[in-house]
Amino acid sequence: MTTTERLVFFKSSYSSDRVNCVEVADLPAGAALRDSKHPDAGHLTFPAAEWDAFLTAARAAEL
Repeated sequence: MTTTERLVFFKSSYSSDRVNCVEVADLPAGAALRDSKHPDAGHLTFPAAEWDAFLTAARAAEL
């Protein structure tokens, strides 16, 4: 991703109007996460395999 590309972050619809949320942006090879309270503080990126493993564990309540 070049520095001129902008990530489009979203948060879960389960969050409603809360601001203490994690926001996610889809990447071609994974996902980017950031804190909704501090969107300018940067983000973390995760490869697709790691992100998929996290989502699978979260959905199964294994975390």
